[in-house]
Amino acid sequence: MTAWAVERIGAVAVLTFTRTPESLIDFRSMIALGDLLEDLALRTEQVRVVVLAGGLDDMFINHAELTDLARAGDGRASKEELGSWTRALSLLEGIPQPTVAWVDGLASGGGNEIALACTLRVASDRARFQQPEVTGGFIPGGGGSVRLPRLVGPGRAAEVILTGRVFSAEEAHRMGWVNAVLPAGGFREEALRWVEGFAKHAGPALYAAKQSIAAGSRMPFPEAVATERRLFAGLTARLGTGDAPSGPSVGG
Repeated sequence: MTAWAVERIGAVAVLTFTRTPESLIDFRSMIALGDLLEDLALRTEQVRVVVLAGGLDDMFINHAELTDLARAGDGRASKEELGSWTRALSLLEGIPQPTVAWVDGLASGGGNEIALACTLRVASDRARFQQPEVTGGFIPGGGGSVRLPRLVGPGRAAEVILTGRVFSAEEAHRMGWVNAVLPAGGFREEALRWVEGFAKHAGPALYAAKQSIAAGSRMPFPEAVATERRLFAGLTARLGTGDAPSGPSVGG
């Protein structure tokens, strides 16, 4: 049985993670997340934005299930399990649709790394963020020490990772860790309204923009500019054929 519930709200797919008692993320749930993302990647006509949310009160997604890490360390985890984190996080970054983390509570360790792999992050004013691995004698293993420095800069990321302390939503917002902070009361409704602000735009433009932004953050400058020009040319070519959508409404 999967810990993910899937809900369609117009052009937005919301994947809500509920795993009791502490919202710990295990291999099975990461495999299921990868399967869901692969399926949604094929549904660009119906789904233009994918959201991840937490289903337990005051929780987004917690750190990785430690029994899974122990099995991996002992060589008892399967190949599929060992590859589940890389696969799911790569899909969050790589599927056509922009991905958004709705963080209403604690995002710690692996949960924060999942949020970092999303295109955007929206927090409630009670949200907290943490990479606590050094306090347990190891380091982030899901890309936290790679993605966070690229998002907030190496100095700020070093403070997060080396101290292991909890950062408030406002601190994370000032650092550029999250894109917006919304009230905890009615958070899901406000976060949906925030997402619908761009989910209403034409899918091909959203997908091309996501791809170009990713290229700009990873490729050498000339290659990134060439990617942007290629994507731009593909969209403008649709104008000449009359195929370019004018921006369908949510749910279209």
